[in-house]
Amino acid sequence: MGLMRMFSTDRVKGTPNYIDSQKKYEALRTLLYFGISFSLLAAGWAATGRRVNLLSVVAVFGCLPGCKSLVNTIMFFKFKSCSPSVVEQAQKAGKGVKTLYDCVFITYSINFVVACLSVRGNFVCGYTEDPNFSYEKFYEHIDGGLRLDGLKDVKVKIFSDLDQYLKRLEEMSASDDTPQENDAICAVLKSLTL
Repeated sequence: MGLMRMFSTDRVKGTPNYIDSQKKYEALRTLLYFGISFSLLAAGWAATGRRVNLLSVVAVFGCLPGCKSLVNTIMFFKFKSCSPSVVEQAQKAGKGVKTLYDCVFITYSINFVVACLSVRGNFVCGYTEDPNFSYEKFYEHIDGGLRLDGLKDVKVKIFSDLDQYLKRLEEMSASDDTPQENDAICAVLKSLTL
């Protein structure tokens, strides 16, 4: 799974410690992309004896994926994973509830860092460790993303108090809503995160 994780994060996105562990894969992918470009440049220079050749043009275009990967790397290094104690408490309180960890939602104007997002039926509740969390903008952003995928009656609530979140998580654990809708909501939430 190690090598494939550099190119696809679908399986591990939303798992505990995702952000901290993904940092090294993003950095390795960036080095790989730039290494390929520089090796093409060196090969063209060695083969022709000049800097200007067809391989140098390919190397310049090869820098585009490297630059995109560098931006992703910088984004991952800006954030950190939620604390292990929060993960442990959420797993205990939310038995049977689908929970995503280390969710970072990126918009043009603001970034939303949510430590845990739990989904049960048409209700999503989350916990943020960010004291400056912009709740209304987050609700607007998530509601727009869910509506685009046809999920209209989903209620979202983010808590900044861990005890309130854990209490709500225990209530969600006691309910018996359909898991098919849970998977659809989780898929949309994963597609909106870093």
